Amino acid sequence: MPRTLGLELAIDGRRGYQQAAMSAHVRIHDLPLPDRPRERLAAQGAESLSRTDLIAILLRTGTRGSSALGVASALLSRFGSLRSLALASLEDLRKIKGVGRDKAVTLKAAFTLARQMAEELRLETPLLETPDQVAALLRDEARHDAVEVFRVALLNTRRRLLRIERLSQGTLDTLLVHPREVFRTAILANAAAIIIAHNHPSGDPTPSEADIKVTRDLIRAGQVLKIEVLDHVILGQATQLRPKDFVSLRELGYFYS
Repeated sequence: MPRTLGLELAIDGRRGYQQAAMSAHVRIHDLPLPDRPRERLAAQGAESLSRTDLIAILLRTGTRGSSALGVASALLSRFGSLRSLALASLEDLRKIKGVGRDKAVTLKAAFTLARQMAEELRLETPLLETPDQVAALLRDEARHDAVEVFRVALLNTRRRLLRIERLSQGTLDTLLVHPREVFRTAILANAAAIIIAHNHPSGDPTPSEADIKVTRDLIRAGQVLKIEVLDHVILGQATQLRPKDFVSLRELGYFYS
């Protein structure tokens, strides 16, 4: 048994019953009712179960000489990780003793649903209502920019993200952007509002006079076009004296035309 599985069993609050169930002669149905994985999930929630327990629930039954928990343990031992198990073919799954066609199909279906759900969550449009949310969305990408890069987040009427457009980039400390570029993109996307953002490669997110002027130009243009400019977030780097790695020009009081 791999060390990770051994640790999993060691920290399981009921390792005694689990080790017994995985022995060659004890079936899950021979365990006390409260100790069975299905009953534990119903009573305590899925998060209380180990990976072995959860896979055993999918398998439903074991095979001669090995319980469902024993087969689940064998699967994890053979493939080493949930990712490898999820990518395994039906043929590879069926090489494990106790996993026939139906069990292999059940496992494949479960992992495919999990992957599709993860994709749905990834594509779910985030809500952008605070500068912290904007910074969290953009900082990973912005930290790799060696020059200033101007981005605009296009939002719908509920302040949910439609998409992010990268409009322009400048020299190390100079960024030029025109309201025409910003609002052409917003109009084409049928955006109700926008949040503008750019990075300061120096690490200091303090706005320059040019940053303030661009912001006010965009606010005025948005008022004419009925597309609200909600904020201008500048990304930098956090320090001991500056715990946040960004500033919001709205929070700094620059949001007036």
